[in-house]
Amino acid sequence: MRFFLPTPSRAAAAAALLAACCAWSTGAVAQKSSGGRATAAVNPVRGSTPYATREDAMQFADEVAARRGLDREWVRATIGSARFLPNVPRLMLPGPVGTVKNWQTYRSRFIDPVRIAAGVRFWRANADTLARAQQVYGVPPEIIVGIIGVETIYGRNMGSFRVIDALATLSFDFPQGHPRAAEREAFFRGELESFLSTESRTADDPLTPLGSYAGAMGMPQFMPSSIAKYAVDFDGDGRIDLVNNPADVIGSVASYFKAFGWQPGMPAIFPVHFEEARLQKALLLAPDILPTFSADSFVAAGAVPEGDGIRHKGLLALVELQNGADAPPTYVAGTRNFYVITRYNWSSYYAMSVLDLGQEVKAAMEQ
Repeated sequence: MRFFLPTPSRAAAAAALLAACCAWSTGAVAQKSSGGRATAAVNPVRGSTPYATREDAMQFADEVAARRGLDREWVRATIGSARFLPNVPRLMLPGPVGTVKNWQTYRSRFIDPVRIAAGVRFWRANADTLARAQQVYGVPPEIIVGIIGVETIYGRNMGSFRVIDALATLSFDFPQGHPRAAEREAFFRGELESFLSTESRTADDPLTPLGSYAGAMGMPQFMPSSIAKYAVDFDGDGRIDLVNNPADVIGSVASYFKAFGWQPGMPAIFPVHFEEARLQKALLLAPDILPTFSADSFVAAGAVPEGDGIRHKGLLALVELQNGADAPPTYVAGTRNFYVITRYNWSSYYAMSVLDLGQEVKAAMEQ
């Protein structure tokens, strides 16, 4: 996670990696995942056979080396040193059909006194940097603080899986029972390629970086392609460090949001109430969380944004948050900025947790 350092001899590095391919022992380190990901403790137990023995993995290594202009032996040795993580593929499978979501239960995972107190400490320690990020990118501190808090509790839980193991497992052994297996496998192969491209430009050991079981890294849990596209050296020290440098973390999160269209000054949500006589809920929910309706068309379909929402000039989406089988759902009107938050994690429940945590930390700051 430290980039733009001098690159050593890749031939020497490749030789060392090849020698290590068959020397790794199986280990287990407990991890609680972060963000909108599964919450069960996961042990990154590695299998006994390295990917160096897999023809498909080595073919992919050759393709990446040719496509990116990388040292072929280094790429083969790096991928070849990865180990299958037998407990990771099942974590990619969707939940059982018919499982009812519960917003209040989900929210309770991320909005608690421990996380709020940690958020206050983080905000106070980095107040000047947060203010500068808002000035440069237009993203308010509570959104950045909410993201980092939901993802890793401000660096406390950044993951204990070797990134190379996680990405190789999901590239070459993605569960075929997933309804979008081919698409997701292609995604993770792209992330593995991006990871190798970035690591090739550093002096770091590519087998060292740790992250989530999906290969996300650092305080903000960026995937490798997001690091390549959106991470910034926000303190100007000549390198990007998303593990130990809060300035780079803050700037990179803000950069990500700006790239996806964050609008400064626009609320992410408005309260909403229904006028049952003309309510067309199915019509309003059809686009899911993609803002599609003007305020006038929203009202015409029976959903009335409250406060400034009734005068909102942009498009709106009706966001439904289920509260289990025995309670009615929660509804809000989501703006373009709410949709931008879901580009970080494609879940309305996640986005609402980010907003709520940020607001709770902000309120605690003001006490």
